[in-house]
Amino acid sequence: MTTIDELGLELGKKKLPNVHVGDTVQVHYLIREGQKERIQLFTGTVLVLQGRGIAKAIVVRRIVQGEGVERTFPLHSPRVTDVTVTRRGKVRQARLYYLRDRVGKKTRVTELVGEKVRREREAAKADAAAEASDASAAAAAEEAATADSGAEPEAVDA
Repeated sequence: MTTIDELGLELGKKKLPNVHVGDTVQVHYLIREGQKERIQLFTGTVLVLQGRGIAKAIVVRRIVQGEGVERTFPLHSPRVTDVTVTRRGKVRQARLYYLRDRVGKKTRVTELVGEKVRREREAAKADAAAEASDASAAAAAEEAATADSGAEPEAVDA
């Protein structure tokens, strides 16, 4: 294993979103304006999956006021707080650069429906439920530990 791979395992996010080319996604991106920080949504179609390991990124395209806007989001960046898939796209190419030349309704990607999407959604729900139960179990364990330590008052000899 190379040094870069080791750093990726150590510093990267543990769970990446299940994103494919052609999907319509909402990227929750942390923006700093002066002293304030806020989360801004960038909704668009995934054109490309780039890189691997800790350098993995997606290129998302959307139309704003008749002008096409593309942004590259590194998936392991702390600025990318969440990526949610709103629609699964049915495409046959790995890179959708042909969408740059299209305008209006021609930029739509056919939605993927059927058993595969249903299974992915159920798996995502199961993962979310497992994470919630893990978080509640951790909170209960922490609460029990604080209750145990608080139950025994220290004796003070004066």
